[in-house]
Amino acid sequence: MEMIHIYHTNDLHSHLKRWPRIQQFLKTQRTHHAENGEDFFLFDIGDFIDRWHPLSEGTGGQGNIELLNESGYSAVTIGNNEGVNFPYEVLNHLYDKSKFDVLVANLYDKNNQHPTWLKPYKIYQTKQGTRIGVIGVTAYFSVLYNLLGWHLTEPIEELGKWLQPLKEQSDVIILLSHLGLTPDERIAMEYPDIDVILGGHTHHTLPEGKQVGQTLLAGAGKHGRFVGHVTLQIDDNKISSKQAKLYNVMELPAIEDEKAISKELYRKGKKLLNQKVTYLSMEYVHDPFQATELSQILCQALREWCDADCAFINAGLILGPLSGSVTSYDLLSICPHPINPCKIQLTGRELQEVLMETKSDDWAERHVIGLGFRGKVMGASVYDRVSFNEKNEIYINGIELDLNQTYSLAIPDMFTFGHFFKNVFPNKEKEYFLPEFLRDLLKWKLQK
Repeated sequence: MEMIHIYHTNDLHSHLKRWPRIQQFLKTQRTHHAENGEDFFLFDIGDFIDRWHPLSEGTGGQGNIELLNESGYSAVTIGNNEGVNFPYEVLNHLYDKSKFDVLVANLYDKNNQHPTWLKPYKIYQTKQGTRIGVIGVTAYFSVLYNLLGWHLTEPIEELGKWLQPLKEQSDVIILLSHLGLTPDERIAMEYPDIDVILGGHTHHTLPEGKQVGQTLLAGAGKHGRFVGHVTLQIDDNKISSKQAKLYNVMELPAIEDEKAISKELYRKGKKLLNQKVTYLSMEYVHDPFQATELSQILCQALREWCDADCAFINAGLILGPLSGSVTSYDLLSICPHPINPCKIQLTGRELQEVLMETKSDDWAERHVIGLGFRGKVMGASVYDRVSFNEKNEIYINGIELDLNQTYSLAIPDMFTFGHFFKNVFPNKEKEYFLPEFLRDLLKWKLQK
């Protein structure tokens, strides 16, 4: 009999406040299992990096890779925050100094080859000779990957291509899945040869795992609130039992100066971003419930960047004021979102429906979670080349809206991913602009 211990994290999103405690816990567990002669593996399931944090932004993600190296991770897969929030060359060199394996079966370069820094799967061997096949897949944002120069294949189909060689080479199969809970459940039913799925992306928390068919699913929430632990008991090279549990990080032993350590990571990034971008002779105030001059500047920049007929944003995208000497850190602070510009083609009738929804009574107060948004509330609607008269009739660049004409509308891409404008947006032609974030557009406009 042998016991194999698998620890996992997911969707940390650069929330490094708890990281010193997580790191100490993992070190302690590694030592404990080694003393008992037990095997220890450590995996991250993606979205470890998030560019809202100054360390991640200031180092191009390299600061996060150092943290993973220090903790002795066995392997990681990538999430969408690693995959589509960096330019091609930055992602292509992100893992140059990694001391762990990067496993992503469904990511290919422009030549339809796996890039040199990743493998589709890896076979690990325990002290007693048990072969553990580990494969990774990431969420299917194929349009965005293509715009950046990558080729992403459908993950569940891709997984099927690799299972036969995995089965032939492995006694145990583990999937690192940055797909979400529902796809993980589907995979468990379609591919019962997978013994364990370590999941992420939808931030699901499975305190004791979830058994679906023959497969154990595990998920550790988000932002480093939990560390997952799967225990496999092996008898005669076969799993005789498998269990999952979560450790609440805030209930783990505190370590000395942990707040100072996480603050130092923030300070290090802030120092790197202390580069002057421009100087403003007046203060641009912040108010999520008003169309301020600052939010109007961002909206105008969005329309100009996309070369669109009109644009709108939500004022909640801007999280603070600007004045005097403006640095890269200041722009990150007030606009931390990994949100890209998008242009969509609409008929006048469709545009009317969209714009009237942005004026609804509850719009500004809506709480927004996910979709790249890093604020709290939607905020007031801010328009460029859109105006309304007292009868709520719409004018585009001063000319009354023609319901049968086609217009181009520039928007933050978050509005194309969620539950917004479901009667209009899903089947419309969209053009995404990558790799620029909204803060890059704001910088461009302020410098002009």
